[in-house]
Amino acid sequence: MTAPATMRVIEAAGAGGPEVLRSGQRPTAVAQPDQVLIKVAFAGVNGPDLMQRRGLYPPPEGASDLLGLEIAGEVVASGANTKRWRPGDRVCALTNGGGYAEYCAVVESHCMPVPTGLGLAEAASLPEAYFTVWSNIFMTARLAAGETFLVHGGAGGLGTAAIQLGKVFGARVVATDHPAERVATCTALGADRALDYETEDFVEVVRQEFGGADVTLDIVGGPYIQRNIKASRHDGRIVQLAFALGAKVQLDVMPVMLKRLHYTGSTLRSRSDAFKSEVARQLEAQVWPLFADGRLKPVVGTTLPLAEAAEAHRLMERAGHRGKIVLQA
Repeated sequence: MTAPATMRVIEAAGAGGPEVLRSGQRPTAVAQPDQVLIKVAFAGVNGPDLMQRRGLYPPPEGASDLLGLEIAGEVVASGANTKRWRPGDRVCALTNGGGYAEYCAVVESHCMPVPTGLGLAEAASLPEAYFTVWSNIFMTARLAAGETFLVHGGAGGLGTAAIQLGKVFGARVVATDHPAERVATCTALGADRALDYETEDFVEVVRQEFGGADVTLDIVGGPYIQRNIKASRHDGRIVQLAFALGAKVQLDVMPVMLKRLHYTGSTLRSRSDAFKSEVARQLEAQVWPLFADGRLKPVVGTTLPLAEAAEAHRLMERAGHRGKIVLQA
């Protein structure tokens, strides 16, 4: 397959709400020596896309200004220094941007095979969430079998991956969400305890029923920051990955010292290519086989055409969806 000279893309006409997203045409992306060019079948929609659209998360130097951090599709060209992927191969990939387009150039070692038994829409929903959860919860926080793992926003893209990974690797998982339908999703994915944060206090549930959380994944921030500290057991690890309710709070850090807590966070996009390649290697070896045998399942809640990217963003901002939202190119 030969790529055309131009490709359809979704561009942002400045920073703002979903209405700034519009369809456009650009010269087709070109694979650099260490990259492959992928004909995008589906692209995942993620929180960082919304932040970039608002002007709060600029792409790193040299990356595409287009949104889109994960894709799945078919390789159509390979750079001179690539070794593994060749035209015709079906892959899913973590990108530095550019996923909201017909074609996307990606570092070869950030691509992985489509897991056995999955379609391209399901595969496109995996990289951003699984790279993020694996690198933060397993590589950094070192969640271990038998520990208690508190997951906020359990029915969302990160949450559905986190619940399943926690369970499959032997942790006890407590998940929070709202409303009841999203709580039920957490239970269906295997959470040992799922609770509606509007009607139950997760701090009391975690402390009374599990003795505290060993590892916490938080995307809420704001008042949850102090509450996560209170819910943690001694030597607990808290991982902050987003701040839906704000990043600036007045904080009593005495419990951090008394409990010997570790409080950390990260953004995946700014990590080095070498780090992302190592995450991809570990995922392919330790996690991808679990999709083939059914122990892990992608959760794709909504699929929309690429041209309806603005509607996908509106849906995600309403926070009523379950699982991942993907765009069909």
